[in-house]
Amino acid sequence: MSLTTEIKAPGALGTVHDYGDQALLLEFDSTAEVLAWTDTLQKAGLPGVLDIVPASRTVLVKLDGPRYLAPTRQRLGKLRPEQSVAEGKTADEPDVVIEVTYDGEDLDAVAELTGLSVAEVVAAHTGSLWRVGFGGFAPGFAYLVGGDPRLQVPRRDEPRTRVPAGSVALAGEFSGVYPRESPGGWQLIGRTDAALFDVTREKPALLTPGMTVAFREIS
Repeated sequence: MSLTTEIKAPGALGTVHDYGDQALLLEFDSTAEVLAWTDTLQKAGLPGVLDIVPASRTVLVKLDGPRYLAPTRQRLGKLRPEQSVAEGKTADEPDVVIEVTYDGEDLDAVAELTGLSVAEVVAAHTGSLWRVGFGGFAPGFAYLVGGDPRLQVPRRDEPRTRVPAGSVALAGEFSGVYPRESPGGWQLIGRTDAALFDVTREKPALLTPGMTVAFREIS
């Protein structure tokens, strides 16, 4: 029988659903809560937890069999989200620095949408310490959160059929870098030569959930 339980904790209200018989799905109201709970779960080392997969508003907890469903629910109720790893860090202390040439096709449009000048858009993008919330869309693509709220802009009305690899973009609360050429509807503000995904590396993805990221402008 499927169960749904409210997890009530200071600063992090969430709902927990059975996800089949070998996983639990935690739902939250914000990506910040997802990141806080992901940190807490990773540090807790709960018995029977095989993997923890964050997304925009959910965390999937994969378990080593149905026998861990009920015990994990009980243990979740005793956990409390911890302070975000990104809090207290400055832009001088990121895990990864990505160098960007800010000449994107949508840079002027972003300036118009935000009411900022082009220079102010660049300053806002480089002046914030971003954090990898979760991955998706394509191997190596990371949804970055925690940037300057003035940069929140909608996706393009008409997606492009071709976005070059290395394109740095904005959409909603997120920033991201296209790891390979693909269709896409995000607002393009720049480009980078950083390799976001390389199967020859020990860790193919440059950016993984929880990392902090700073963008640096280059000519």
